[in-house]
Amino acid sequence: MKLLSRKATCNSHGQGSSYFLGWQEYEKNPYDEVKNPKGIIQMGLAENQLSFVLLESWLAENPDAAGFKRDGQSIFRELALFQDYHGLPAFKQALVEFMSEVRGNKVTFDPSNLVLAAGATSANETLMFCLAEPGEAFLLPTPYYPGFDRDLKWRTEVEIVPIQCTSSNSFQITETALEDAYQLAQKRNLKVKGVLVTNPSNPLGTTMTRAELKLLLNFISVKNIHLISDEIYSGTVFSSPGFISIMEILKESNCENTEVWNRVHIVYSLSKDLGLPGFRVGAIYSNDDMVVAAATKMSSFGLVSSQTQYLLSAMLSDKQFTKNYISENQKRLKQRHKKLVSGLEKSGISCLKSNAGLFCWVDMRHLLSSKTFEAEMELWKKIVYDVKLNISPGSSCHCSEPGWFRVCFANMSEETLKLSMQRLKAFVDSAATTNQSNKISRRKSLIKWVFRLSFDDRETIHGDR
Repeated sequence: MKLLSRKATCNSHGQGSSYFLGWQEYEKNPYDEVKNPKGIIQMGLAENQLSFVLLESWLAENPDAAGFKRDGQSIFRELALFQDYHGLPAFKQALVEFMSEVRGNKVTFDPSNLVLAAGATSANETLMFCLAEPGEAFLLPTPYYPGFDRDLKWRTEVEIVPIQCTSSNSFQITETALEDAYQLAQKRNLKVKGVLVTNPSNPLGTTMTRAELKLLLNFISVKNIHLISDEIYSGTVFSSPGFISIMEILKESNCENTEVWNRVHIVYSLSKDLGLPGFRVGAIYSNDDMVVAAATKMSSFGLVSSQTQYLLSAMLSDKQFTKNYISENQKRLKQRHKKLVSGLEKSGISCLKSNAGLFCWVDMRHLLSSKTFEAEMELWKKIVYDVKLNISPGSSCHCSEPGWFRVCFANMSEETLKLSMQRLKAFVDSAATTNQSNKISRRKSLIKWVFRLSFDDRETIHGDR
C-alpha cells in the first residue's frame, strides 16, 4: 500500500454511498423482460431514453453526418487527426445556439466564453480547480445529487457544506438557510468560495423561482463569492412554471460589466436534454476571461472527440430538428411523469410537485417503521432486495428528513414502469396487511391481558374475604 499515492488508497470517492450500492445490486441482477423478468428494475438512473427514436430518425435522414462525410466526401481522416482543446468552432456555435433555444431564446451565449468538457462531471470538477483551493468550501442546497461528493471533492479536496432545505417550503432555498450554512463553514474554519446549485434540481425535479435566484445573486454579491448554476436539466422542463436561467436574472438585474457578472458560471451538458450521456459532451460557460483560459487548458485532460463534435454540430444546426425535438421530448417527459405519479398514488404514495427532470422526489415517510435514517435504510433495502426496484434513498442526497426517495422514470419502457408500480403496490399492500394483522394480534393480546388481570383481581378479592 505504501507504494501507492494517498489518493489511490483514500476512501473519499463516495462509492460506498447507498446511491452507488443500489447500482451495484442492480448490475448483479438486472431486470430483462425475457431473460430475467424477476430481476431488479433500475429506477436509480437519471437517463432519458424517451426520445431516442427522434435522434435515430435524424441520423437515418442525414447519412453524411453519421458517416463523417461533407458534401458526400469522407472527412474521416480530417476528424481522426489532432484537434486542439478549444473545440471545433462550428460545434461551439451550434451548442450555444441550442442552449439559447432550450431557454426560450431569452438569453444568448458567446461561443468564446464556452469551454468544452467530457460531460458535466468534468465541467464541475474543472470549475472547482479554477475557483477553489484544497480545504476551501462550496455551499450546496440539500437534497443534492449524490455524485457531487465525488465530482466536486475527490480529486480537488474542496469541501461541501450543506444548505439545509426542508419539506416545509418544498425544499426552496431561504436567506436563513444560506446564512446558517455560511456560518457553519466559518465555524469549521472553511473559507467559502461559492455556492453551487442545480437548476432544475436533481433530485427534486423542480425549477428555481425568480425570488430564489435573486436571493442567490444578492448573497454572492454581499459575500464576494462565486455562483455555479448547473443547468444540465434545463431542456427537460415539461410543465409550468418555466425554466429561468441564472443568465436571465443577471441581465434583468443589470449585472453586466460588474464583478458579480464575472463570478457566475454555468455548467451544461447534452446528457439529459438530448439523452446522450455516452457521448460525454459537457460545457462550462463563464464571463470571466481568466476562468475561461484556465478551464480551456484543463480541458485537455477531458476532451470531446472531434467525431462527436462534428456529428452533433450537424444535428444541432438543423433548426427544424431541434425545435421539434425540444417540444416532443418535453411532451413525452410530461406523459411519463404523469404515469409515475399516477402509479405511486395507487399505492398511497405522493410526490413533491415537480415540473422538470427525469425523476420524482417521492415521499415514503409514512412507510417508515420510525422517523429515523436507520428506518429509511431498512425500507430501502426491502425495496431493492424484496421488491427489486433500485431507487435512491434521500440520505444519499443528504436530505435532512428521513423517508424521501428519488425515483427515475425516463430510462425504461412504459411496460417496465407499469411493472415497477405493480411490484411497489403489492409491497405496500402486503406491508399494510401485515401491520393490520400485528395491530389485531396486539389488540387480542391486550384483551387477554386485561381479562387475566381482572380475573386475578377477583381471585385476590375473594381470597381476602
